Amino acid sequence: MATQKSTFWLSPKGLAAIGLIGAATYFLLIEHRQHVWQFLPYLIVLACPVMHLFMHGGHHGHGRGHKHKDNKDEQ
Repeated sequence: MATQKSTFWLSPKGLAAIGLIGAATYFLLIEHRQHVWQFLPYLIVLACPVMHLFMHGGHHGHGRGHKHKDNKDEQ
């Protein structure tokens, strides 16, 4: 029987982290609405390079194509 490794976010510590992040987000949006809206344009602009860095992890960056090995038996 194969064992399946659970992710961090489904562990008790991960669920506690999700709860804490949710509570902090709720507090910021409800109690400090003016401060959040003031910096929202900057957060959107900052999200672009951050997303660029994380989204390129799937194909291991730029310029690293697959190198083809030459078959030496054909020489």
